[in-house]
Amino acid sequence: MTTAAAGGPRTYQVRTYGCQMNVHDSERISGLLEQAGYVRAGGADDNPDVVVFNTCAVRENADNRLYGNLGHLRPVKDRHPGMQIAVGGCLAQKDRGDIVRKAPWVDVVFGTHNIGSLPVLLERARHNTAAEVEILEALDVFPSTLPTRRESTYAGWVSISVGCNNTCTFCIVPSLRGREKDRRPGDILSEVRALVDEGVLEVTLLGQNVNSYGVEFGDRYAFGKLLRACGEIDGLERVRFTSPHPKDFTDDVIAAMAETPNVCHSLHMPLQSGSDEVLRAMRRSYRSEKYLGIIEKVRAAMPDAAITTDIIVGFPGETEADFARTLDVVREARFSSAFTFQYSKRPGTPAATMDGQLPKQVVQERYERLIACVEEITWAENRKLVGETVEVLVAVGEGRKDERTGRMSGRARDGRLVHFATGSVEPGAIRPGDIVHTAITYAAPHHLNADGEPLSHRRTRAGDAAEAGRSPRTPGVLLGLPSVGAPAAVPASTGGCAVAP
Repeated sequence: MTTAAAGGPRTYQVRTYGCQMNVHDSERISGLLEQAGYVRAGGADDNPDVVVFNTCAVRENADNRLYGNLGHLRPVKDRHPGMQIAVGGCLAQKDRGDIVRKAPWVDVVFGTHNIGSLPVLLERARHNTAAEVEILEALDVFPSTLPTRRESTYAGWVSISVGCNNTCTFCIVPSLRGREKDRRPGDILSEVRALVDEGVLEVTLLGQNVNSYGVEFGDRYAFGKLLRACGEIDGLERVRFTSPHPKDFTDDVIAAMAETPNVCHSLHMPLQSGSDEVLRAMRRSYRSEKYLGIIEKVRAAMPDAAITTDIIVGFPGETEADFARTLDVVREARFSSAFTFQYSKRPGTPAATMDGQLPKQVVQERYERLIACVEEITWAENRKLVGETVEVLVAVGEGRKDERTGRMSGRARDGRLVHFATGSVEPGAIRPGDIVHTAITYAAPHHLNADGEPLSHRRTRAGDAAEAGRSPRTPGVLLGLPSVGAPAAVPASTGGCAVAP
């Protein structure tokens, strides 16, 4: 029996697939639902009143994954009258009414442009006992004006833009999230300050293409200025951003990174391919020489910078010589980490209909060679840090073996994952959100270990919030959304008309 059936508020669960933008959108979905009166379902609650799927459409199997999960929920919903299922995100924007046609037990379908409509759509579907499908073609309300339930006490996403003006032939995102829309700098900085006031130590500036920020209001240097402005916010200890596009990466951004103390010396810059021919076919408007030139400038300004990337293997028409050039660029760039993907055909993208689609076995073999090359380099780069002291922001969920090994985990300023021993520190004294300095004793391709005694431990307001079980919440404009669950008590009249809150 759900809590709603017992007279309490309706419970919800959000299931997220995809990129950082989707993760942040899910924080907004949670904030909207909680402001509308829902409460998050507990971990043991396997039949919440509302299940929201926030979907991704980038990978080829995204459709199968969604419909498989919807199929598993159908008997659960049949056993629990009143349960609602909502589907949002990029796949909802793409498939629209097809979702309800394929899975008629879905109650609500909403797109990337109208997240704020979800509580209204749920209420309407419940009242009318019929599915509600609402997909807008353009942004209605900038998502960051919506209430947000943050998942972390110590780190927060802050959107600076949504949408993308690029036309990469492998990517379906621009057609689903629309053209780039930029927030005003003052709005962004206000949100950052609000997070810092809640105890957050680290923010990541988020956009489909962050370094084209300012294109909508005509300032090509706006992103560098924004980084410098973040450096003036007291209490903000770390600033990151993702993801930039090499074609828009300018020297003023490198200078802002190097000269602003709280901007981390970490850079995620997608390469996609080291072959100029493949980059041309991808409509990536840079070439490998320019890409490597940016890395050279970044390392000249910040020798300690950790650079990560995205690489696609097996793009249509990719030859063995093209792939060899990708390996050459990887060896020259010396990435600290790389997100590697086998090309996945996505209906609706130009690449899906290109000649030269490669056999699976060819793509797989190249992918395995790429992984081996990347890991050889990342391991060598990580070994250079053995004996070095690093600052670690203690995290939750980064170390799957921490309980067994007795370690805790977190991220160094350059973004590397560090598993560290707590030594003689009293159990529980180091909390997520605290800062630890420790010396690296061992390096692996994807992480660092620090097995000695911590050199220092600083308790933080983020750690206090984690210990108290508080999550930062940033307010938004609810735009007349309905509340659900038990109504709030009406205060006693003190003369005149009593007004409900």
